Amino acid sequence: MGRYTWDFSVITANWDPLMAGLAVTLQLTAICAVIGLIGGFLVCQMVMSRIAPLRWVAIGFIELFRCTPALVQIIWIFYCVPYFFGIFYDPFYMAILALGMNITAFNAEAYRAAIQSIPASHYDACTALGLSPLKKTIYVILPQAVLMAIPVLLTNTIGLLQQTSLVAIVAIADLMYEGKTLATQTYRPIEIYTTVAFIYFALSVPLSQVVGLCERRLRSRLA
Repeated sequence: MGRYTWDFSVITANWDPLMAGLAVTLQLTAICAVIGLIGGFLVCQMVMSRIAPLRWVAIGFIELFRCTPALVQIIWIFYCVPYFFGIFYDPFYMAILALGMNITAFNAEAYRAAIQSIPASHYDACTALGLSPLKKTIYVILPQAVLMAIPVLLTNTIGLLQQTSLVAIVAIADLMYEGKTLATQTYRPIEIYTTVAFIYFALSVPLSQVVGLCERRLRSRLA
């Protein structure tokens, strides 16, 4: 068997499709990250609610999306939701639905852990000041929960960026899908997939560094 000869000219010749796929990947990541930040906190509040039905629904939602593979969730939502419920949107929005609910479940647990770490004296102070539950949530709980949860939320966002590659299986033209298409067309899968992997790596490393920085600052703040 002869020695493999690398040829990255195939990358420069097909750079535009890869960048178009990267744009879709970044759009999915940004939109779903915002959904996860907001939805995660709302689901967390439901989990910690004194209203049992709300709490059961939220716990069921979290367990469902944390305990099943993201790939299965994407395929089920893409194919089964239209079949059973007659609901079908553009594949891009179906992907947002699947990935958004997935990261919402993980972020809800991050918020819950952060809220449980808030000292009881802060809640007592809210009671002494006569703050309503809404004001207590907005002005006391939310800022501290976000601060404490930032490292985990950023880590979940890195995972989300990488999970967007799964939408290629339902023919959404993200970075992975464009890479797979080019690998098939050019018969140079090693160069194509190596480049795709490097792009994901180059996007993830800065975020992981931010996570480390946030963790160090948080430790020094709490010290």
